[in-house]
Amino acid sequence: MKLLKELGRYRIGTYADIIYRNALLYPDKEVFIYGKERVTFSLFNQRVNRLIHALESFGIKRGDHLGILSWNCIESTDVTGAAMKGGFVVVPFSPRLQAAELVKMINDSEVKILFVGPELFGLVDVLQDKIKSVNHYVALEEKAPRMAFYNDLIQSCSDREPDPQVDEYDPFIIFYTSGTTGLPKGAIYTHYQKLEEARTKILTTGLKPENRHVMILPLFHIGGWSHFWAFFIIGATNILLPNRSFDPAFTLKTIQDEKATDLHIVPTHLVGLLSLPDIERYDLRSLKQIWYAASPMPIELLRKGMATFGPIFGQGYGQTESGPDITILTEAMHQVVERSPEEQRVLSSCGQPCLGVHVRIVDDHGCDLDPYQIGEIIVQSRSIMTGYWKKSDITAETIVNGWLHTGDMGYYDEKGFLYIVDRKKDMIITGGENVYPREVEEILYQHPDILEAAVIGVPDEKWVERVHALIVLKERARPTPEEIIEFCRSRIAKFKAPRTVEFVTALPKNPQGKILKRELRETYRKSEKKE
Repeated sequence: MKLLKELGRYRIGTYADIIYRNALLYPDKEVFIYGKERVTFSLFNQRVNRLIHALESFGIKRGDHLGILSWNCIESTDVTGAAMKGGFVVVPFSPRLQAAELVKMINDSEVKILFVGPELFGLVDVLQDKIKSVNHYVALEEKAPRMAFYNDLIQSCSDREPDPQVDEYDPFIIFYTSGTTGLPKGAIYTHYQKLEEARTKILTTGLKPENRHVMILPLFHIGGWSHFWAFFIIGATNILLPNRSFDPAFTLKTIQDEKATDLHIVPTHLVGLLSLPDIERYDLRSLKQIWYAASPMPIELLRKGMATFGPIFGQGYGQTESGPDITILTEAMHQVVERSPEEQRVLSSCGQPCLGVHVRIVDDHGCDLDPYQIGEIIVQSRSIMTGYWKKSDITAETIVNGWLHTGDMGYYDEKGFLYIVDRKKDMIITGGENVYPREVEEILYQHPDILEAAVIGVPDEKWVERVHALIVLKERARPTPEEIIEFCRSRIAKFKAPRTVEFVTALPKNPQGKILKRELRETYRKSEKKE
């Protein structure tokens, strides 16, 4: 085989080119580790080829949609690889979706074949009559009634290189929004857009082939997905953990045993890790970077994390529609913990715009605002989505003159650091005053008894809306609501402080650990009606 000639088999700018390139250059290197399963780059290429031929035998054609309804597993990477190399479009779905929204989303996406993880077998079996577009169901990891078994499927097919030539501007993945602000919408991406974003991530975070990344975030959300495949592109190793639920102790043991260098988390994961009473017993010297995203990190929590793990934290801010990365707060930017309060202020920011990303802050009329003025964050880059699947009207409202309107409210300082205040729709107007929940939550996280907190606006006869705090306490903590309120009033304007406090055992979250405030508001309204 003429190696250099073979490296040019697939078109530049496509994931097909990357998969084949890595198989040729790193054939025996482990690309994916999942429990006892260890897959090399060469074996991954063979598995992808077999799956492409199996899909063709089912009548699945280039451009058809493949659905994945599963937690992280090796097989789900194969399906994504088949879309990358075979010209299909992959659509990942969250296993945490309720039956009705799952049916609606699958039908909306028009997937022709659905790959299903073992925890979802029973649900999908019940829903099959309601799902209209799917012609074939494939069981992952285990056998299931009325479904083809994945292992049987690929073992019966050839691993020869497929014929399709994918173009860099072909659509290849649809991510559905988390639904925190309403009905989920499918964001469409091409090979070019996702590779452009990955190249930026690799450059700005300094990823190298020798990196070993522990993957605890779900592959059915863009944040975890993009981080995961950036490691793949550079020729590094991804270690997948079963992410049905987060296990802090197992995560640290995996880092220790696999000598992992990288970990990608959300703030709630850091809370869990820091809550381990015996965290010192794990050998974490191999860990070089902890990357956090998905929701803002309270400064006090970040300080505790850096005190425990060291100065290895980096942050990215983005959205399902943005690629995702919009800004980056590098490790170097985090090294202000022991400096003046003025210098430490950047820790409450989400960093500066990524390379190749333009960011503006505008008012309701689209006019640019000055530093420290709060407005909507809008973004322009080569990585933002093409648009929403089958929703051209909403796409036109969201992407205006090439600028993605994020719906996030924020401001920037004189050095270009971006500070997220809150979602535009989460802002509370109480007694005519604007209150941004995140500002109140930052204060709550400073209280020594508070583990997690969320602030929402609830109806009030006097104030129209009042600031209401839902709080998860640390074990054995027993503060009163009045103590919490007074704690806040001593640190921020009284109109911003919670007027009511509710202690709860847990806060609802999406699979990325983002607190679902819409769900909190709906739950509160239902409880009010019952009373």
